[in-house]
Amino acid sequence: MKLKPSLSSSSRFEGCTLTGALSVLTEVQDAVCIIHGPAGCAHHNFSLIHATLLSNDRFKIPRLLSTRLTENDIIFGGEEALEATISRALSLSPAPASIFVLSTCIVETIGDDTEAVCAKNRGIPVIAVPTAGFLGGVFDTGIRNALHSVASLARPGVVDPTPSANLIGEKNLEYGVDENAAEIARLLGRLGIGINLRFVRGIGTRDLERLGSAAANILREPALRPVGEDLRRRFGTPYVDSFPVGLSGTLRFLDETGRICGIDASDAIEEERAYQAAMLEEFCDMAGSRIRFQTVHPMLGTDPEAEIVCTECARTLDLMIAPDGISVSFPHPAPVGTAGLRRMLHQWRLLIRGRAPEI
Repeated sequence: MKLKPSLSSSSRFEGCTLTGALSVLTEVQDAVCIIHGPAGCAHHNFSLIHATLLSNDRFKIPRLLSTRLTENDIIFGGEEALEATISRALSLSPAPASIFVLSTCIVETIGDDTEAVCAKNRGIPVIAVPTAGFLGGVFDTGIRNALHSVASLARPGVVDPTPSANLIGEKNLEYGVDENAAEIARLLGRLGIGINLRFVRGIGTRDLERLGSAAANILREPALRPVGEDLRRRFGTPYVDSFPVGLSGTLRFLDETGRICGIDASDAIEEERAYQAAMLEEFCDMAGSRIRFQTVHPMLGTDPEAEIVCTECARTLDLMIAPDGISVSFPHPAPVGTAGLRRMLHQWRLLIRGRAPEI
């Protein structure tokens, strides 16, 4: 069981639009990402993404290039530098199956026509992705823009007769991203639904052909509803607007997913309810303990969803919420499914027993 501090994880969901987009686009394994801007923008982001990959025991280096704009390019325009960098990307071995060109604040300021440069026929898709954040874009904006851009490479497909679902917009910089995906797969398995595509994590350009063949899309969080609506317009695929959180929320997830897929979820819900009861029994020794909740970081504020989840678990386990209780931080983001709750409660028990640092 991986038990890493929430605070370290939460810091990975902040930053500029470019960082958010790269957290998605570098997961298209046979693509090359080009950052159209100064070298510093590429250096900062490469360092963050590479360090995250290593911390999750993933050793493949993302294929990331920079146009390395100089002062002269900024004055006279950087389109020639972009042309040269695209040519360089095409010459790499193995050759990329797609190229994503990400803009930076300086490029948007000087007015380079990135889309026109990318639109030229080069034999493979070269997609311009708007990722300059100086007009108000943030990390999440980059994620949404990247998902919209990758979806443009997909084509309408026939829905598979065996029900399946796409996972949309996983938080690729999150420590528990694969554990969360495994939990969604477990829950969907109760309904007889498989995973069609992780959009976007560890896939190739050709895998995108399957995007429209799922019966449902499962969004990582409600902030991705614009992406869910976009995919509904493109492929007619209905969506569930969030991964499940909390005891009752996990049961609702099964009910909603079953409903939009035309599956009776009654048996799956009862099986999961029994599974949750057995999981909670593992932590019955905490009953009567006094705890108090606090935010993981003052700048993040309190996540209302996490507060609901924590309060529900505390009441179910007969924990007392009191001002003089042991300090427990609200998780950020909220734990996914029953497995996420088990990991959270394990941390609580270690704190109550005085065997873990405050989280």
